[in-house]
Amino acid sequence: MPRSVNVVAARKRRKKYMKLAKGFFGRRKNVWTVAKNAVDKALGYAYRDRRQKKRNIRRLWITRINAGVRPFGLSYSVFIDKLNKANIALNRKVLADLAMNHPEAFKAVVEKVN
Repeated sequence: MPRSVNVVAARKRRKKYMKLAKGFFGRRKNVWTVAKNAVDKALGYAYRDRRQKKRNIRRLWITRINAGVRPFGLSYSVFIDKLNKANIALNRKVLADLAMNHPEAFKAVVEKVN
């Protein structure tokens, strides 16, 4: 008796991978074994970088806040400490936006903290 292979499922699985490999360069887009490895690596990078993106954005906010408080003679860490002691609950995203786009509002926050 010949061996039974579920070709339908295998073809479906390969098609799914090849669809994900669409847009890749060279053999990565049309050779099954190369495309499978490329897609697996790409998905791993995507998973990792979704988390790294959050870190990078937070670092950007901190840099912007630091640049915003320097003219007032403060550093970022001192400013955040005073902010917490004054019970002002503004997150870094909002503070960075104020420092960049609304300097008068940011100045009011800094004066309230000092």
